[in-house]
Amino acid sequence: MRILPRLYSFRRCPYAMRARLGLLFAGCPVELREIILKSKPAPMLAISPKGTVPVLELPDGHVIEESREILEWALAQHDPAGLLDVDLSLAAGLLDQNDGDFKHWLDRYKYADRHPGMSQREYRLNGEVFLQKLEDLLTDRPYLLSDKVSIADIGIMPFVRQFAHVDRQTFYSLPYPKLQQWLQDWLEHPVFLQAMTKFEPWQEGDEVVMFPEG
Repeated sequence: MRILPRLYSFRRCPYAMRARLGLLFAGCPVELREIILKSKPAPMLAISPKGTVPVLELPDGHVIEESREILEWALAQHDPAGLLDVDLSLAAGLLDQNDGDFKHWLDRYKYADRHPGMSQREYRLNGEVFLQKLEDLLTDRPYLLSDKVSIADIGIMPFVRQFAHVDRQTFYSLPYPKLQQWLQDWLEHPVFLQAMTKFEPWQEGDEVVMFPEG
């Protein structure tokens, strides 16, 4: 039996970012296998035929295939920063809205040419409904649910980042100054920078890559 869990990940995927952030905040080291989405490794597909990342294979053989479940699993093991010390029903509601309506509009905003039903601007405006909610939450505090980071922040930030990166100039011109500062702080946060460390794609026979390194 392996000692460490094994994480299949793709650096730029927001779901995989969420999982890596959770593991880092929890202090849960893993064996990392960075993949290429157009060439998914057979061992990953053998344990998770749906072929999406992240996938976490535990030492006992149990497989966790959803990023929120990986996030929750990691923080249930260890939560030294108290990311679960918030109203978890509020956190779950925000994550549901992020993963539902917001991700729906985000995908259409990012790939508007594939979805000709609306203009890119219309898709962006629909996505902004959630951005306004986040802005309101940040009015009197630095994080979404309290004065310190919570599971909601690390679960949502990768998706706001993706939304912003569709058109950075437009995003930073929008009337969400608190959210813009929150995102900028995250982009400079040492844990996020560690989560975004680049690794070579894994191939059969490679040496084990530890995450975090060292």
